[in-house]
Amino acid sequence: MERHIQRFLNKVSFVSITVATLTLLFLFLQTPETCISPNVPLKPHLRFPKSTCDSSPRHYVPLPKKNARLWSSKSWITQVSSFTQFFTQLYQMGLLKNHSKVLCISAGAGHEVMALSKMGLEDVTGVELIESLPLVSRADPHNLPFFDEAFDVTFTSHLAEALYPMRYAGEMERTVKKGGLCVVVVDECGEEEVKEIVRLFRKSRLLGSADVTLNGRRMTRIIMRTEVSA
Repeated sequence: MERHIQRFLNKVSFVSITVATLTLLFLFLQTPETCISPNVPLKPHLRFPKSTCDSSPRHYVPLPKKNARLWSSKSWITQVSSFTQFFTQLYQMGLLKNHSKVLCISAGAGHEVMALSKMGLEDVTGVELIESLPLVSRADPHNLPFFDEAFDVTFTSHLAEALYPMRYAGEMERTVKKGGLCVVVVDECGEEEVKEIVRLFRKSRLLGSADVTLNGRRMTRIIMRTEVSA
């Protein structure tokens, strides 16, 4: 009796192993189903979907076309116009000239860079942690890849967001010429807050501060001039 049971169990095991093997083989050879029809012709200008069920077209937009679309948007035009008004005030004060070399730090997508360029300045550089070509190149504002005294003016509207404000301010001073300008814009603040910001710039003196409106926000403009060695 035990032999019959053993033979029966052996047959069951053999059948189970065979079925399992055939099932695995079938699954291995089976082409996976996706949401994209295999008959759809390949289109090199379309990106491959991120998942098998993402069948929406992924159009690759060339950078010039992407920028043209961005720069023609209402939001972009409005912000560039606001920066133009801001820098025009510096121009009228005699602090900014067409031949001035300007560095815009933490320039985002480059609104201020475009504003200055459209005003006629020929040498404007924008840097940000994430590049936005052709207006903004990638660079760490705490460790700028420029020689000492390379610019006439350094500008930022993002000092308050710096991880290391004193080092950030030090890089603004290092890269601007002796007697050059460090221009900072922060959220609207009082005299004491202005003094705290100026103290970050150890090699500069305050020329003046004023409340301004930039991109629809009430802000304070702080202008400092780097000291000239005796």
